[in-house]
Amino acid sequence: MATTEALPAPAAVPAGGLPATWAARATAALPGGVTSFTRGLTPPITWSRAEGAYLWDTAGTRYLDYHLAFGPQILGHNHPQVNDRVKHAIDRIDCIGVGSTELEVEVAEKLIRHVPSAEAVLFCNSGSEATMHAVRVARAATGRPKIIKFQGCYHGAYDSLLLNVISPAARLGQQDPLSAGLLSHALDDTIVLPFNDAAAVEQAFDAHPDQIAAVITEPIPHNIGAVLPEPGYLEALRALTRRHAAVLIFDEVITGFRHAIGGYQSICGVTPDLTTLAKSMGNGYPVAAVVGNKDLMHRFMPGGGDVFFGGTYNGHPVGLAAAAATMDLLEDGAVHRHVFRLGERLRSGLGEIARRRGHTATPGGYGSVAVLYFMEAPVRDYADLLRCDGAKYVAFHQRMTERGVFMLPMNLKRNNLSAAHTDADVDRTLELADAVLADLPR
Repeated sequence: MATTEALPAPAAVPAGGLPATWAARATAALPGGVTSFTRGLTPPITWSRAEGAYLWDTAGTRYLDYHLAFGPQILGHNHPQVNDRVKHAIDRIDCIGVGSTELEVEVAEKLIRHVPSAEAVLFCNSGSEATMHAVRVARAATGRPKIIKFQGCYHGAYDSLLLNVISPAARLGQQDPLSAGLLSHALDDTIVLPFNDAAAVEQAFDAHPDQIAAVITEPIPHNIGAVLPEPGYLEALRALTRRHAAVLIFDEVITGFRHAIGGYQSICGVTPDLTTLAKSMGNGYPVAAVVGNKDLMHRFMPGGGDVFFGGTYNGHPVGLAAAAATMDLLEDGAVHRHVFRLGERLRSGLGEIARRRGHTATPGGYGSVAVLYFMEAPVRDYADLLRCDGAKYVAFHQRMTERGVFMLPMNLKRNNLSAAHTDADVDRTLELADAVLADLPR
């Protein structure tokens, strides 16, 4: 069962009749009780503390965390060296708003050194901002309106990208907006295709000659767990975009820094024109970047071009100090060797237990990412994942959470490991998973 530690008592409830519990107070003050639509939990949890591989809720219950805030904490929560670098920064400087800072130069130089596509760098604050800017400059550079994205990939809240993520079967092959209020003409210029199907991409280019500005993709679609690119697929995207003078954008908001300091592109050997980075870049602090070749990057107004790029908090010292410290800690490769080994142990262990307990299941993932799909292989695109038993997936995660191992109870969401996780943590996880899968209906 989950363990507890003594924590300070909750703050006194203000006068005026507010509900007594933190969860009730959150519901009263925040729409749905949370500040992002994927944060809702049943039953609700309000957190009070995070350290290493662990979280504590306001009742004092401790959880081994495999969610890691959708993945940013590659080093673990509240890493002391990252925090020390942030504290040092805020003792010296805050938001300046003009010119550049030492930290901007330092982190940009690190990115150029490590990320193959990075010839120039611009900083922003979130993955959504980064992908918005990448698509905009691709359209400006090519003079074309259309972009290609892939079913199941999530690229943030920008109108042109916020569609066809977790779609029901009936919506495959047609527009499936993730929100009301999106501009219909923006959606109309987005072509949604199945991942791992280079022939479909080629057909789209042929059907829309001189109309497609860019292809944007997660090199590994982690927003639906972990669908790996088949051999030659990313290379085919690179060849097709070059042939048709379109821009290839890798959304490495998740894969960047989590799989390698140079991003997944440094592993697969395919160099895109533009790359978007965030999440593990700052180990959980808010920081993001667009990087790419100089011709495209200098189309942005800071480089003398005609494409707007601005933001009061761009290049904020807090996020950049965290990024500098995180990259320093990743440079020798020890963190990635550790999390890759634990990831393989977790994936293979979950797969073996599921088979032994009589469940139809396919373990998936890459590096520090692990997922157990309750379905038969293969897993090559989003349509395959419609065969996953979503109810069982959620039930497994929920029962693990009830036992003190926090796995986000949402269908197709991945588990992440960090440098703070240990072999003992994986042993405990597999022991509890054995008990849960023994009781879970076949």
